[in-house]
Amino acid sequence: MSTSSTENVIIIGTGCAGLTAAIYTARANLAPLVIEGNQPGGQLTTTSEVENYPGFEKGIDGFALMDQMRRQATRFGTRFLQGYVKKVDFGESPYLVATGEKEFRAKAVIISTGASPRLLGLESENRLFGGGGVTTCATCDGAFYRDMDVVVVGGGDSACEEALFLTRFCSKVTLIHRRDELRASQIMQDRVFAHDKIEVIWDTVVDDILGAEEKAVRGVRLSNRKTGETSELACKGVFIAIGHIPNTRPFAGSLDLDDDGYIVPVPGSQVRTRFPGVYAAGDCVDHVYRQAITAAGMGCQAAIDAERWLAEQE
Repeated sequence: MSTSSTENVIIIGTGCAGLTAAIYTARANLAPLVIEGNQPGGQLTTTSEVENYPGFEKGIDGFALMDQMRRQATRFGTRFLQGYVKKVDFGESPYLVATGEKEFRAKAVIISTGASPRLLGLESENRLFGGGGVTTCATCDGAFYRDMDVVVVGGGDSACEEALFLTRFCSKVTLIHRRDELRASQIMQDRVFAHDKIEVIWDTVVDDILGAEEKAVRGVRLSNRKTGETSELACKGVFIAIGHIPNTRPFAGSLDLDDDGYIVPVPGSQVRTRFPGVYAAGDCVDHVYRQAITAAGMGCQAAIDAERWLAEQE
């Protein structure tokens, strides 16, 4: 395994957080090296239309937005390497970052590996994800379903929040939950039950999402877990809200992670970890907002903190 010379900054991940950090550190003449994972650009590349990112009056395709950010980072001197980080060692500076083929040393590291939504595991779900009508973000995509019937799958706070948000646009929201009671907080349950646009279907799972052949959701096939009865429900959109999995496995044992695997920053900061010069930004830290704009803001914070910390070391 070959080892490169020491980098000023290594950024792990290329979503909004990572690319924003790259833009800022590159403009500070730090010549950042960005290690791209198996989905360059992050989750946003699977979104057909982004209407809530500032500066794009008529919206922008998610892939196009991330491509523009990547080009902007490249223009200022960012270098990109395709690879997947397998190992890190923050015990001694400069820090070790290793892919399967190469080892790198870095004075500062910014982790922006994001999180992956938990999905149902259906073939039709994969084929309809994004522009076909299956999504994991009501805040991002809810406005596309104005005056339509939609389905939300899940039973926790996130699912209830998604359902309530969708009532602003949709004619009806059906919440499908595999158990006979919600896992959400009581106040969220009360809001859901009180809303006349929301109907809850209990003890039920989604067996299939209909419309894969037409590349547009037209309904879901349901199965009652207690009776075994199957049925079909017409809808135009399916919102999966069964949680996210932070992409933090390489950092377990090195960084502080919470019970769900999210990186825990030190008190008083959104992005600093317990290791000087090591920062984390975006959805691998944030399990509350999970928006492109908040990830970009955290990437900016991490970059500025890294730049200032490196200046102090000199």
